[in-house]
Amino acid sequence: MAWDRETLIQILIEEARNPRMRGRLDDADVTVTGGNPGCGDVVHIYLKGTGDGHGIAGVKFEGSGCNVSQAAASMLLQKVVDDGLTMDQVLHLRGEDMKQFVGESALATRPRCATLALSTLKEAVRQYRRQLRAEGKWQGPIDPTQESF
Repeated sequence: MAWDRETLIQILIEEARNPRMRGRLDDADVTVTGGNPGCGDVVHIYLKGTGDGHGIAGVKFEGSGCNVSQAAASMLLQKVVDDGLTMDQVLHLRGEDMKQFVGESALATRPRCATLALSTLKEAVRQYRRQLRAEGKWQGPIDPTQESF
């Protein structure tokens, strides 16, 4: 669904004020911090896997920064939960996919803010799979978008 710019700004402000996915996930398997040093945005992603390297059992975030970075984090994680995205599906998301949450204008003018949560979530998935591999529980690629088969 395409929103006009004013509606999208209101959605981002509301989501940043009341992020649905904000909070600590105490039983997370991995916690990854991402940030934008230039503007001060920080996002901590908490990820709980299903133990098989494929499924996501839980995901939350904490952070601080601009409305775009915080709203985008919450909206991205809500999509992961609502759509039941797998780890491979998360790894296949592109920065451009974030425009469905933040809009084309915000993605074009504030790309680092708009994509911070996505890059941090992807790193959480990679770290989780590395952890499983170290335990002998994962044989597949860490990131199929970066590794050849």
